[in-house]
Order: sequence, then C-alpha cells, then structure tokens
Amino acid sequence: MTGRAGALASWWPGLLVAALVLWSAATLEADLSRVAAAGPRLGAFIARMAPPDLSVWPEVLDGLLETLRIAVVGTLGAILLSAILGPAAAATVSPGWIVRPARVLLALLRAVPLIIVAMLMVSAVGLGPLPGILAVLIHGTGMLAKYYAEAIDDVDPAASAALESAGAGLLQRLRFAVWPQMAPAALRDTIFRFELNLRESLILGVVGAGGIGLHIQTYVRSFQFEKAATATLAVVAAVLLIEALNGALRRRVA
Repeated sequence: MTGRAGALASWWPGLLVAALVLWSAATLEADLSRVAAAGPRLGAFIARMAPPDLSVWPEVLDGLLETLRIAVVGTLGAILLSAILGPAAAATVSPGWIVRPARVLLALLRAVPLIIVAMLMVSAVGLGPLPGILAVLIHGTGMLAKYYAEAIDDVDPAASAALESAGAGLLQRLRFAVWPQMAPAALRDTIFRFELNLRESLILGVVGAGGIGLHIQTYVRSFQFEKAATATLAVVAAVLLIEALNGALRRRVA
C-alpha cells in the first residue's frame, strides 16, 4: 500500500494537469473553423495599414518618449518602496508580525493585473501619464519587493549574525552583511522588472494612461490605419531595442 501511495503521490500532479487540459479543451467551445475564415479578413486589415504614414513620426516619437518616462519614474518609485517592503517581507531579518502582513500586502499588489490598476488610477486622477506612473509603481512594487525578500532570505545568515552579536542594528546588517550577497540577484531582478514595466507601459495608453498606446488607440478608432502602422512598427522596434539593451545589462551584472 505504501508503494502504491507513493506512486500515486508522484503521478497526481501530472494527472491533474492532464485533466485540466482536457477539461479546458472540451468546455471552451472554440470553433476552430473560424480560424481559416479569419485569414482573408486579417490580410485585408493589414493591407489597409500599408504603406505606413511616416508623417506622424514626430508625435509617435513623443509617445514613445512619454512611455519611457512613465516606465523610468514608475520603476524608480517601485524600487524605493521595495527597498522598504522587501526587507519587511523577509523572514530572516524581520519578525513574524511584520513579515506576514507585508507578504499579504505584496500578494494583493501582484494579484491585480497592471491594466486594471491603470484603469483604477485613470478613474482616480484622470487621463495622462500620472495614472500610468502610479500603475507601474503599484504593480511593480508587488513583484520587485517579493524578489528582494527572496534574495534576502537566500543569503548566508552567518555574516549578519556576526554583526548582530557585535551590536550592529538592522540597517547596518542590511548594508554590510545582506546587500553584498544579494546585490547581483537584486540588480538582475531590477533590470528585468524595468524591461517588463517598459513593455507593459506601451499598452497603458489604451485605457488613457498616456504613452504611445494612446496614439495607437486614437488612430485605430478613427480608422487611420496607416498612422497606426507607423506607431506599431515603432513599438516593435522599441521592444527589440529594449530587449537587446537589457540582455546586455543582465549579462554584466550576472
């Protein structure tokens, strides 16, 4: 019985995934025949976007730069908040009565998708880049502080314990014992989070939170597909450039 129970325990995760896949496929009611019919319509839509209207390049560039500013300022705010909430959520440096509420707060910040946070911020502060900055800050903090907390919990506690026995306070232990060990992981995660924030900021304009997404939404709604093509190509080029630059930075800090 013990052998059968062990075998069942090792197989049940795979069986659960298989059952989930089968249930999804059987109940989704997706008509695959519509995919073939979508080809001509998609081709006609793309044809309406050609050739791109390059006359809107100045305002497209302004939108891209605004998106960059949203991501930079929002990520900076997330870093500052995470520098506080990360140690608060780390069990190796904070007491349990602080760790548990901090982790619950971070889970709540991560649970709401960025686009929903942006919609809430637009409702609260109005249109423009400010709701985008707040959305990136809030959602980014939920992830970045979690990364920092995990990096802190993974360090060797011996150096921190030695400093504590010598009378060092929490900030001194974090600065001289924890940070040197966690710095590579923290820098890598911060760069990766900035890349994600920048990518996600590209679509925040769809809900009125500023950036290049607002231009794309305006062009599509007014049936100016040639202008939308220019903005879309600019977004693709920006994403590829961002990925290349962040890949180089991550290799430097790895």
